[in-house]
Amino acid sequence: MAGTSTDQQPRTPFLSRPGVRRFTPFVVITAIALVFIFQNRTDTKIRLLVPEVTMPLWGALLIAWALGMIACAFVRRRRRDRRTRQHRA
Repeated sequence: MAGTSTDQQPRTPFLSRPGVRRFTPFVVITAIALVFIFQNRTDTKIRLLVPEVTMPLWGALLIAWALGMIACAFVRRRRRDRRTRQHRA
């Protein structure tokens, strides 16, 4: 009998799942970073090689945070691709 209730596997608690355990630090660090970014609202001068730009500090911090997240995504993707190639060979 395939549909009986005794065939069910026990459920893992939500916080013990591997996907949640990997995602939780990202959420916490992102929340702290965003609070820090939006608390710094003064204007600042930023030199971009030659031109000097005046912009809100939160904008510069947000751009730096976004570039860091993009770099992290590329590194994780590259590691994952390298791992799958090693398993195939």
